[in-house]
Amino acid sequence: MPAPMAEPLLSGRSLRLWAGALVVAALLILVEGNSGLDVWMADAMFDFHTHEFPWQHAWLTEHFGHGTLKVLLTGLGALPIAAVVWDALRRGRALTPWWRLRVRLLALCTALIPLVVSLLKRASHSHCPWDLERYGGYQPYYRLLEHIPRWVEAGHCLPGGHASSALWLVGLAVFWLPHDARKAATVAGWALLFGGLVGWMQQLRGAHFLSHTLWSMWIAAAMLLALLAAHRAWLRTAHAREAAALQRIAN
Repeated sequence: MPAPMAEPLLSGRSLRLWAGALVVAALLILVEGNSGLDVWMADAMFDFHTHEFPWQHAWLTEHFGHGTLKVLLTGLGALPIAAVVWDALRRGRALTPWWRLRVRLLALCTALIPLVVSLLKRASHSHCPWDLERYGGYQPYYRLLEHIPRWVEAGHCLPGGHASSALWLVGLAVFWLPHDARKAATVAGWALLFGGLVGWMQQLRGAHFLSHTLWSMWIAAAMLLALLAAHRAWLRTAHAREAAALQRIAN
């Protein structure tokens, strides 16, 4: 049961505003994914003379971006999970309530954002650019909302999985909530941009389209908002139970 002064990290009005922004963002990504922008950008990254993506095996994009950076981010993401486990082993004596809530939310972002992206990717029929006939592969290209015939092999490439190794950083925003919502939004924005940059390096390699990265960014923002909404709902339920218990005692 929360303390009497416990408050949600995000107000109901802010939740509604950000939810509306996410709906608009989803519509814009749908438009982008069904326009020619994905292919136009992939064309710009592909060398039609050598029939390859010049950045596919470059040190920056493959060895650093796809290798070293991912390992570093995964290791960094293990820290909040380890902190939650340590606090549990210490029976709540390792962290103060203020830190415990926020570290738990960050740990959930660390675990859930890559997991959700991975599960959606496994269910996806969209192909990576380098698998397409246009770029030397063997599969036809279909836009996001186009019907894909059953005979076409599933591509499992949407959303962009690699970007999610960085997008959990969006959870850092909770450390500025509720006292400085503007700074929290700034932190979340920079985290999304960083995740987008990680995804961009894979686009240079021909591993993803722009829409794949944008959907990963959207999922990360939606997961953070869902966690904040869940915390708010939990507080309301707990406070209602506390009030009912006090009312029964008074009667």
